[in-house]
Amino acid sequence: MQRDDIKTLFDQQAAGYDERWAKTAPIRDALHFLLRAVFARLPADARVLCVGAGTGDEIVELANRFPGWRFVAVEPSGVMLDLCRRKAEAGGFADRCGFHEGFLDSLPATSPFDAATCVLVSQFILDRDARIGFFRGIAERLRPGGVLASADLAADVASPEYEALLRVWLDMLLSAGMPAAGLDQIRQVYARDVAILPPAQVEALLRAGGFDTPVLFHQAGLIHAWFSTRADFT
Repeated sequence: MQRDDIKTLFDQQAAGYDERWAKTAPIRDALHFLLRAVFARLPADARVLCVGAGTGDEIVELANRFPGWRFVAVEPSGVMLDLCRRKAEAGGFADRCGFHEGFLDSLPATSPFDAATCVLVSQFILDRDARIGFFRGIAERLRPGGVLASADLAADVASPEYEALLRVWLDMLLSAGMPAAGLDQIRQVYARDVAILPPAQVEALLRAGGFDTPVLFHQAGLIHAWFSTRADFT
């Protein structure tokens, strides 16, 4: 998807986004439960970059668990970012957060971050080189050895297993309140606007983008999540 399309899409979805996905909370909660463990050894005063922060779910989870951490939320949708800011204000940790409306490459230079999150973001970058560049942009913002936790839809779409898993995934969305009429649209979006790649290929993109040894630490249906460390590069 093009940048303007991504911003427009999430501006339009923002108002009902949390409610729309509320019934899929067990998937989100399991990811967050493991994310806390992935980041457990970060410094008590860690700085965390949240790329494509959306309405701020990861920030809420981590800010409540680690009261000394500070966060920078990067989000191209101003409407989504406003919701993220409101959650931080309601949770009493807005003073530990910075909010940047835009894409990562427009974020002003800062001191290196200890960690970053990037959840269901890179999958919207269809061009392989651009996706590598996206990961490289995150790596360049981290200190050497900094940790990235990333998650994307991943599967071998040419395999018979994908069709079986997609059927289960769509049935899950239906049970979570997705209108039946929307399922065909989801299929079309996945085929046209989302770069669903085999997990090994996503790991190769992470390596090419400046990260060592991506480790798959979670899978829920089509969602795969990895942690990886910033490689020593110049």
